Amino acid sequence: MVPPVGAPDDPKRFWPIKRVAALNAPVLGLYGGKDPLSESVPAMRAALAAAHKTSSEIVIYPDAGHGFHADYRSSYNAADAKDGWARMLAFFKQHQMA
Repeated sequence: MVPPVGAPDDPKRFWPIKRVAALNAPVLGLYGGKDPLSESVPAMRAALAAAHKTSSEIVIYPDAGHGFHADYRSSYNAADAKDGWARMLAFFKQHQMA
């Protein structure tokens, strides 16, 4: 997405927000609202809109943290992981990625 808020920019690091205009596929982002990375979502949504990437979708699960889909982590959130998986499959089908 974007560098974490307040983090120094590392020119060697690949940040998708810097390459939004060159993307050739829609973006699906699934973020935990308790994950600090979710703070970057408004900037990514704005960049996608500015680049007319209207097929992209970003979802924030308010009660989920980082790694909410990993069932081997303490941050696992079964309900949000199930919903995220279903959204991913539907997104791939809609955009003929699967």
